[in-house]
Amino acid sequence: MRRYTIILTPEDDAYLVGVPALPNVHTYGRSVDEALANAQEAIELYLEVLRDEGSPLPEDIQTATVEVAA
Repeated sequence: MRRYTIILTPEDDAYLVGVPALPNVHTYGRSVDEALANAQEAIELYLEVLRDEGSPLPEDIQTATVEVAA
């Protein structure tokens, strides 16, 4: 299983999500749980597209942290 660091940033009425190891993966949710679920789906879809294109998958990142920026 690949694990990626996810950064959650609270904004007004939503949480923005970025995945540093996958620069094109960004999403959001109205709650932390929704944002994390959306991030999981975005990561899975991104990796699926890379596989379909025959592109190399990014290196594994051995941390599974959630960082909430103030």
